[in-house]
Amino acid sequence: MKITSARQAIVPGIAVLALALTACGADNEDAAPSGGGEGTEAVETGLTGTLSGGGASTQQAAMGAWAVGFQGINPDTTINYDPIGSGGGREQFISGGFPFAGSDAYLTDDEGELSAAEEQCGGTVIEVPSYVSPIAVAYNLPGVDTLNLAPETLAGIMAGKITTWDDPEIAEENPDADLPSERINAVHRSDESGTTENFTDYLTAVAPDVWDAGAIEIWPTEYGGEGANGTSGVVQTITNSEFSIGYADASQAQALGLANIGVGDEFVPPSAEAAAQILLASPPADVATDTQLVFDLDFATEESGTYPVVLTSYLLACQSYDDAETAALVKGFVTYVLSDAGQEQAAAEAGSAPLNDDLQAQALEIVDAIS
Repeated sequence: MKITSARQAIVPGIAVLALALTACGADNEDAAPSGGGEGTEAVETGLTGTLSGGGASTQQAAMGAWAVGFQGINPDTTINYDPIGSGGGREQFISGGFPFAGSDAYLTDDEGELSAAEEQCGGTVIEVPSYVSPIAVAYNLPGVDTLNLAPETLAGIMAGKITTWDDPEIAEENPDADLPSERINAVHRSDESGTTENFTDYLTAVAPDVWDAGAIEIWPTEYGGEGANGTSGVVQTITNSEFSIGYADASQAQALGLANIGVGDEFVPPSAEAAAQILLASPPADVATDTQLVFDLDFATEESGTYPVVLTSYLLACQSYDDAETAALVKGFVTYVLSDAGQEQAAAEAGSAPLNDDLQAQALEIVDAIS
């Protein structure tokens, strides 16, 4: 098994952080098999070379597990992933810096990204979901073990309109909590982020009168709060700052308090199972094609037991590559990600929801055409 320990440049000014997560430690050997195993039958073996990509920081934990599992089956390969954020990943994929990328938002032509990606690929772009994951509303509030937030209340906090923890709206939803009269420190991503786009898309869907900035990848400065770079930066800021609250992929926020979000008449905690429910009811996006398996999530659902603040993380690739080794590595690695073994590893390491059988089969068929 090879996991690079050095920093390797892909394009000028971009350093790739080699994957070296706990999945390859002795305590995690069961979660990341060293070779073969059930659910890997479709994955090609005997591959060689180095594959370097990057993008969504939410995929970092899953990518570590996927890299270890894939390298266990193909020990002469090295997989690198730079968690620079969804926007950075798409930019590097479009420029040709990354042969594959991870993104929490699918490509559109609002800013010409889809057309530019098609030009870079020389034709067809592939977009397939890699997993569904809850976006946790994480908080650091001493003495408060359970926090319920209605959609309008959460929107008010993040828009800077609810500023203290003992605000009547928060108190009404948490009658048994000892809420302090401290100022709320609302933490957001400072970088261009697909997580931010999904989170603000949710706020727009459920509380448009409170959150009026729309679905955006870059946080609006007029709403204030404290910015932090990447998912890990948001989690670290909340961890180090009492009375803070923010949003992050649930897999990286487990050490913090996680709010229950109002859905209909109940408050639902974040979980992979509850997050998975939303994708089953969500329609394909307008830009969906035979090779772009992308969805517009139904954030406003009131279905019981559904956690509504979620993201679908996508993998971007070209259908064809000029270099045969690159094509084989991209096809092999993404096939592993979508395999039963890969999906189970992401669930174990990142707390994500595995793709349902029909969606998994569609994605594998798309990836099988890479050449």
